[in-house]
Amino acid sequence: MTFAFADPSPAAKPLHVLRPEDLPLFLNGPGAPWAGWLQASGFEAGLGEVRLLPAADGSVAGAVAGYGTAAARRRLRFGLAKAVAGLPSGDWQLSGTLDGLEKTEAALAWLLSGYRFDRYRPGRKPAARPRLVCPEGVNPARLIAMAEGEALTRDLINTPAEDMGPAELEAAMAALATEFGASFDAIRGEDLLARNFPMIHAVGRASPRAPRLLDLRWGTAGPRLTLVGKGVCFDTGGLNLKPSSGMNLMKKDMGGAATVLGLARMVMALGLPVQLRVLVPAVENLVAGNAIKPKDILTSRKGLTVEVNDTDAEGRLVLADALAHACEAAPDVLVSMATLTGAARVAVGPDLAPYYTDDPGLAAALETGAKAGFDPVWRMPFHDPYESVIEPGIADLDNAPGFGFAGSITAALFLRRFVEGPRYIHFDIYGHTPTDQPARPKGGVGQGARALLEGLAEMMQL
Repeated sequence: MTFAFADPSPAAKPLHVLRPEDLPLFLNGPGAPWAGWLQASGFEAGLGEVRLLPAADGSVAGAVAGYGTAAARRRLRFGLAKAVAGLPSGDWQLSGTLDGLEKTEAALAWLLSGYRFDRYRPGRKPAARPRLVCPEGVNPARLIAMAEGEALTRDLINTPAEDMGPAELEAAMAALATEFGASFDAIRGEDLLARNFPMIHAVGRASPRAPRLLDLRWGTAGPRLTLVGKGVCFDTGGLNLKPSSGMNLMKKDMGGAATVLGLARMVMALGLPVQLRVLVPAVENLVAGNAIKPKDILTSRKGLTVEVNDTDAEGRLVLADALAHACEAAPDVLVSMATLTGAARVAVGPDLAPYYTDDPGLAAALETGAKAGFDPVWRMPFHDPYESVIEPGIADLDNAPGFGFAGSITAALFLRRFVEGPRYIHFDIYGHTPTDQPARPKGGVGQGARALLEGLAEMMQL
């Protein structure tokens, strides 16, 4: 999917963006010809409200859109995007008193609202959509890179597992590498054992679609940034089988992989001065005679042994081998992203991306980036007193301690055991929007990628 802004043109119609307090001045000034119409129609400049303004000949002269109160905007991110659906096709330009950050949010929301997942509706012809002239002072290339990266993430998550298994995820990652001149490698099937990735192999060996570790590298100068994304293309729970309700969204269990690929696309499209590496352990967690069993003990790439107390806690197993491998190349910053625990959803819901880091500088940069990227995040604690919870006694680590509390924290602590050297951030994301939201239709969604992108300069000291 491609995204673009309209070229500046006198033919572009004005979209007057009004706060409720701006409305009287507008009605007594430039909006006077339409004052009666707007008052009669009940327009109050609520967030996302839109009214077309007729010309004398009956054509559309422009439109007004409500920007709502500050409280309304805090409650509904990208709320102005609701107005886009009420505009006819053609070119539009923003008019009003929005500041630079508000214009950027509006322009990004406009682009993101154009996303459609039509792969399985090939006969459906998309309707012509209104286009926006990029507001003055806004960087169009950066926003287009964000939108295209987000669209890649959404497409990957939204595609059902039948068409998005380990091989298809590999193909998508290889295509991304080709597009940007990156190198790409894949270690598949039994070669995982030969090259010491035992836990990736163990989780994926029950599927007829071979497990693999995917490796993309781009850039030859600058600080080293490594992204690791959980690529569990479908998760039945293994022998600890999920109920059917628990499997309904499991095509999104590769949401971490999809999100790091979307972020990688943004980084490469913008030509950021980093040495980028992306590692994705791509597997399916299925049921077969050779599936891993509860109480099996696996030996990881790092040499730590892991007691498998729940085969449905498989994501941390594949990530552990990938993280240990990532650290061998001594990156400056290491980021893992995964749809890892239901506990994270209970803690912060579907809209926030919880993250963990011990590094206050990374946390500060990420919080700044979240505001600039309109991508909310929430810091969670690597709470050291819970370390004993993930130590079962019979092995070094327990992949699913029966603690009954703090499931996201104990999963993050498990992953941290495999990280040595780099500054580290771990995201436990949801990767799914449960209901239609402005600029975010129901379905797959990226979380944390724009926050990371906007925070990279500070994180990497670029």
